[in-house]
Amino acid sequence: MAETASQQTPVNQTPVWSPSQARKEGSTLWAFKAYIENKYQQNFSDYHALWTWSNTHSRDFWSEVWDYCGVIGDKGQIILPENQKMVQGAHFFPDSKVNYAENLLRRKDEATAIVFRGEDKVETSLNYKQLYDQVSQFAQGLVALGVKKNSRVCGLMPNMPETIIAALATASIGAIWSSASPDFGVQGVLDRFGQIEPDVMIACAGYYYNGKTHDCLSKISAIQEKIPSLKQVVIVPYAIEKPAVSNAVLYADFISAYTPKDIQFERFDFNHPLFIMFSSGTTGTPKCIVHGHGGTLIQHLKEFHLQCDVKKGDHVFYFTTCGWMMWNWLISGLACEATLLLYDGSPFYPDGNALFDFAQKYKMSLFGTAAKYVDAVKKAGINPAKTHDLSHLITLTSTGSPLVHESFDYILSDIKKDLHICALYGGTDIIAASFGIGNPISPVYRGELQGPGLGTDIDVFDENGQPAPYNVQGDVVCKSVFPSMPVAFWDDPDGSRYKGAYFEGYDGVWTHGDWAEKTPTHGLIVHGRSDATLNPGGVRIGTAEIYRQVEQIEEVLESIAIGQNWDDDVRVILFVRLREGVTLTEELIKTIRTRIRIGASPRHVPEKVIAVSDIPRTKSNKMVELAVRNVVHGKPVKNVEALANPEALELYKDIPELQS
Repeated sequence: MAETASQQTPVNQTPVWSPSQARKEGSTLWAFKAYIENKYQQNFSDYHALWTWSNTHSRDFWSEVWDYCGVIGDKGQIILPENQKMVQGAHFFPDSKVNYAENLLRRKDEATAIVFRGEDKVETSLNYKQLYDQVSQFAQGLVALGVKKNSRVCGLMPNMPETIIAALATASIGAIWSSASPDFGVQGVLDRFGQIEPDVMIACAGYYYNGKTHDCLSKISAIQEKIPSLKQVVIVPYAIEKPAVSNAVLYADFISAYTPKDIQFERFDFNHPLFIMFSSGTTGTPKCIVHGHGGTLIQHLKEFHLQCDVKKGDHVFYFTTCGWMMWNWLISGLACEATLLLYDGSPFYPDGNALFDFAQKYKMSLFGTAAKYVDAVKKAGINPAKTHDLSHLITLTSTGSPLVHESFDYILSDIKKDLHICALYGGTDIIAASFGIGNPISPVYRGELQGPGLGTDIDVFDENGQPAPYNVQGDVVCKSVFPSMPVAFWDDPDGSRYKGAYFEGYDGVWTHGDWAEKTPTHGLIVHGRSDATLNPGGVRIGTAEIYRQVEQIEEVLESIAIGQNWDDDVRVILFVRLREGVTLTEELIKTIRTRIRIGASPRHVPEKVIAVSDIPRTKSNKMVELAVRNVVHGKPVKNVEALANPEALELYKDIPELQS
């Protein structure tokens, strides 16, 4: 049995950021805490005490979140059945009625709802009334095509207003929305949409990336031919002004056939399907994960209002594509009456200041991005603290992979000094970030997520299914039900795939599939996927610890580590992508190994260090360690269409250095 590595993560004594007393007391979370203390005769010394209460009093907590965060709907009397166990599709609010779209379209005035920028080519905006009216028109068009409750509508779209309009129109009538990024290949789209048999697809004629126009029309035609369920394709003439379309209708023509009118929102069961999300699909056909109206809404409202302190009128941004769950998360900001800032294209076009230019112009209050983006701008030497006015920026959220310790330093020195770093951790499986998230009343410690979200009973288990001590790594689990558990997997009538995905690790708890450690400050450090952990000498170690050390080295842009089966053991192999003009010399290899040995441990030191020109990653910019490991071992990668750069896998085949 594999030994669990006890890590030597230093105990953080001093926070890198602490909220002022005025900041704490001005937050929605502080007001919520005071409200709960008064109503339930409690006295919470800190966030962790409130978090503990939220789990020991789960029914009271989620009932209060419904009211305090202003859910529009019929709440019902039962919050959670007494006999509810950690099984498929937790039945929160079983007699409630709610409509996700009604909550996001609660406002119909002239204030700005959405600002959209497509690189340096397009910049538009919609107010709340315009958004509402176009949703009304699009929904009428769907109904006229026979779309009804549980029908599927899909989008092959950039992160732009028309995508949000189509999604909310779909939700308003009880149909199910699913989306993918337009840079997916034909087979990648078919692997996703082909499983769910949509009635309607909205797709962009093209898109911009890195200053270039990419035509999607031939791709759309190929997809149409392969999905016989499609009754209609709606083309948004983005990037291609006058697309030649056949067997399709242009977006403007589709909605102009209908006059805007008040939407008669039908309210559905709490678990009525809202979204079908897709797993990354790098180890097989993507799983189709169904999330519901109520669970998605209440979890997102809690995260926006209480954890991220988003208020009415705030300007909220997340750099995401429509193939990543952070897009679904972002659009729920409309339920907070915030303005959404959408950006589509390369974040480094025309240069690395593109997103900071956007932040400055529109007075961004929440800047959301991936940890790899922060690493990239740090490596590029970008210093927006000196070049931009970010006085309105309050919170920076980061997710997608662990935010390394040094990135905390960079954010506070080179982006903004007094900035709440709200690292997020959750994922597609829970359509949320509540397994690890920030809060506006607690300090931030270098390299740590501030802690689990309220109402989310997270722990780290050792291999015996017992809570691991502080600073000892283990599997991330959730010990109690939470509202945004998937309703079901698509086409999984007996629930066997659902059970196999989450409930086979430990008895009676949700196993999330990540490797992490708790800290004495009640924080969390995530070290990578459990199935991608390395196991040299029978000791499990996380890949993130290696990356953190290697990517501090100036010559290295990024790296990926795998375990190679060798001599009845596993040896650590490290691949590095170097700066242009840099050669992997013996001296540089020694520097890399020394840095890892000192910064992590001797067990983390790679047996081989190999230079590569590219690292394969998913469309949402996550490195695919398992795919690289399969290639190195001569095994097939089952779904290369899930990758943004599948050609990179060829770099890892038949490498001579790995034969000895």
